[in-house]
Amino acid sequence: MSTSVELAGRFTDRRAWLQAGAFVAVWMLVYRNLTPLAEGAFALLPLGRDTRFGEAVYFFVYEVPKVLLLLTLVVFGMGVVRTFFSPERTRALLAGRRTGAGNVLAALLGIVTPFCSCSAVPLFIGFLTAGVPLGVTLSFLISAPMVNEIALALLFSLFGWKIALLYLILGLAVAIVAGFVIGTLRMERQVEEWVYDVPATETEGDEGMTWAERLNAGWSAVKDIVGRVWPYILLGIGVGAGIHGYVPEDFMASIMGAQAWWSVPLAVAIGVPMYSNAAGIIPVVEALLSKGAALGTVLAFMMSVIALSLPEVIILRKVLKVRLIAVFIGVVATGILLVGYVFNAVM
Repeated sequence: MSTSVELAGRFTDRRAWLQAGAFVAVWMLVYRNLTPLAEGAFALLPLGRDTRFGEAVYFFVYEVPKVLLLLTLVVFGMGVVRTFFSPERTRALLAGRRTGAGNVLAALLGIVTPFCSCSAVPLFIGFLTAGVPLGVTLSFLISAPMVNEIALALLFSLFGWKIALLYLILGLAVAIVAGFVIGTLRMERQVEEWVYDVPATETEGDEGMTWAERLNAGWSAVKDIVGRVWPYILLGIGVGAGIHGYVPEDFMASIMGAQAWWSVPLAVAIGVPMYSNAAGIIPVVEALLSKGAALGTVLAFMMSVIALSLPEVIILRKVLKVRLIAVFIGVVATGILLVGYVFNAVM
């Protein structure tokens, strides 16, 4: 009996690998032919690229499949990786960690651990009740949305490894330093009292997962994440298309250029009330850069949208008192401002 079960498991694993291989092959074929496919689709429309509207439409037609393809591949890969870094295991790794080393580990784990605004409260409660210090918890909550795999993969594919690496380093620095600063301020009393009364739950292991189960987790992540964020992607690409087709380069350079010192704080102030994610905001980043906006200013805008979004702050208000939220926003915003100025200075 055990032999037949083992053979069935091997067959299932092999089939899962074949499906994954076929997916990657089709993905590469389509991605390599994006330009002729986009031009063919655009040719079916009664438009020419010699007008602002035509150029905006072509930007939309080309960017939608490109971003969706990149997002699908990244989400699938990270869905598999995340089977090794469940929220429960992450919580166990961070439990009892001291400020400093714990902030670094939390920020690094934030890159590969599932997170979205809707999960901020349960993750926050679970971490604190497991003994994770407040500052370490906040390093994780800052890093997870801001320095996530989608942002890094899209930055790498669109702008190259240097910009993606610099974003990774500076984004982690913001998460580590902000969590460390808040931790040293000892603001545990600024957490709502009921949070500490929630009983800790047992951690769940995933050591026994087969590769078929891990690959299926990747497919599930694609269905879940891509299924939820595609409207924001279309909206973001639509905004980017409008900027690409209609906004004059001189105008964008004048208000978001490196020479205007006030452009970085203005970009952060504009970004905070917005709600989007990396996949939805990066097409806007691409369009802004093509129109002459400074890299640091644009990335500060991007960071503020995905790390300090108003909806996430509202959600965190359930567990944090107003004073701690104000400190959280102030420290993170200061870090983002520094990132913007550093990028503008070195790029």
